[in-house]
Parts: sequence; C-alpha cells; structure tokens
Amino acid sequence: MTSWEETDSPHFAARHDEADSDDVVGVLELLEGTRRRLARQFPVVPELVNVVLHGTRAQLYAAQPELAAVVRLTNPAARRYVVGWPTSEGIHLLAPRHVESRASNVPGSREMALLAPAALYAQVVVGANNPQLPPPFRTRSTRQMLRWAWLWAGAGQYFGGQTVHARPAIARRLREGAEPSFPPAVKDAMLLGGSVLDLLAQVRGEAAVVELACRLPDGQPERALEQAFGQALVSTGGDWRAHLARIAGQQ
Repeated sequence: MTSWEETDSPHFAARHDEADSDDVVGVLELLEGTRRRLARQFPVVPELVNVVLHGTRAQLYAAQPELAAVVRLTNPAARRYVVGWPTSEGIHLLAPRHVESRASNVPGSREMALLAPAALYAQVVVGANNPQLPPPFRTRSTRQMLRWAWLWAGAGQYFGGQTVHARPAIARRLREGAEPSFPPAVKDAMLLGGSVLDLLAQVRGEAAVVELACRLPDGQPERALEQAFGQALVSTGGDWRAHLARIAGQQ
C-alpha cells in the first residue's frame, strides 16, 4: 500500500509516496521557477496547483485513464517522455525516479524527461489563458485539443524548456518514420509541436508564441500558421523541416 505524504511550496501542493520525499523538493523548485518565468509572459497563472507524484505507471494510468490512450497515439520516439497529464485540479505525473529510468543514454534525453513537470504546468497555464484549450477537459476543449494538438502539446514542450533537449528524439523520429506533416499530426504533436513554436519565436519573437497559445484564430490551423508566420503555409513548412534537420544535427 502506498504511504502518501504531502509537501508544499508557495504555489504548489504535492502528494507523493514517502520514497519520493527527496525528489519532490526538486520538482517543486522546478515548478516554482517555471511559474515565475511564465508569470512574466502570460496574463494569468494559477494561484495554487496540486501535484500528484505516482510511484508506478499503473497508478498514474488508474488516476488518469486517458493518458494510456495518448501514449498509444504518440509516435514511439516520444513515448518515453509522456509521463503525466494536466487537469483542472492540477498535475499528475510519474515520480522522478521512474521518469529518469525511462530516459535513454543519449545527451538531452534525461533532461527532457525530467522537465516533464514544467511542460505539464505550462499546459495548465495555457488552459487558464485560453478557454478553447484544456484543461479542463470538456467536450469542446478536448475536440479543440485534438484539432490543435501540435499547438497544445508544443506549448507545454516549448514553455516547459524541453525543446532544446529534444534533439535525440527528433533525430530518431526523422530516421524511423515517413516525413512528418506540417503542421504535425496528433501522433507527432508531443515531440514536434515545440519545434513549430521554437521556429515562430525565432522568426517573430516569443510574444507571437504567447499570443498564438492564448487565442486561437478563427479558421483552420493551417490559416493560423500563415497568419502567425506572415507567409504561405508551404514556405513555412519548408522552413520548419529545415529547422527540424538542424535540431536533429543533420545539417
């Protein structure tokens, strides 16, 4: 039986197994730092967020059953990094000791895995600023999340700081699969969504990324990308594929 303990910080309240008492301090420090950074960028940040660290993957799936379906939908290159789920009540994630064990030995994999709490919190912040995207997961917001999966997942990855560490996973995706679509399909959203926003930040500035995350434009995602980048979708798609190749170290 799990023996639950509680550890709090100014803006987060964590429940965890006693075996994770040391690791939870680092998680809360990461989350507080992420909150300070996002508070300078987004109009709204939640005042208090609950965090639940699960000692096994089975516990995590029992608490958040939809996560198992998300993992199945995600490209194999990124599945090791899908270790939690944001909700309107807070964040559920796998304890760091298990997250770290899932990382590969290539540079950046461990860092990307351990930044999962920051990425999940960034998705909570996006949901707080954009009522069209979850959390909370209502029928309409879930439908919008699937339609805009690259933006929703990419915002977590980008604002959570994972994108800079994604090189090994992106390199594997480009080696093992067909050329990804632009914008990335649902199966690639968790891995490649952040690279779209990273390119947008380089071209138009980070304020453009925040604006896109906070307010979905009318029309299709393709039209939104044309508006955000200020050029035809085919041109941005070419720029993005070159950007992916650079991230992967292929050019």
